[in-house]
Amino acid sequence: MAARTINGIDELKALVGQDLGSSDWLEITQDRVNQFADATGDHQWIHVDPERAKDGPFGGTIAHGYLTMSLGPVLLPQVVVVSGFSLAVNYGMNKVRFPSPVPVGSKLRLSATLMDVEDIPGGVQTTYRLTFEVDGAPKPACVAEAIYRWLV
Repeated sequence: MAARTINGIDELKALVGQDLGSSDWLEITQDRVNQFADATGDHQWIHVDPERAKDGPFGGTIAHGYLTMSLGPVLLPQVVVVSGFSLAVNYGMNKVRFPSPVPVGSKLRLSATLMDVEDIPGGVQTTYRLTFEVDGAPKPACVAEAIYRWLV
């Protein structure tokens, strides 16, 4: 799927409240989960022990919630590319929830909605609602409000 290109402040402001689209599906592999566990030190068995996890609450290993959320910078550029700025900065997150698990071997995609654009000194601050969906799951795996600053 081709990313939507947004050029500058005026185009950003015109899209407030709009669904910007969805990324391609990304398979969540055990290798990716293990690498995240190594990077964060979170080696809980529900993430990294496939044998034990078979008898656990999810029937297999699942991705870390923060791994799911951290895929925003991987998947968001598949949805939207913003141009006309000298620099973009990840400014933080507002509300973040993990309503359902991401089983290893499942496919995940991101849908984005531009919720707000505020003027700040030197540029604008945007708030996106990022919804991470698991293929075939009834509820999203993660819903987060991500804040980015775009400086001219």
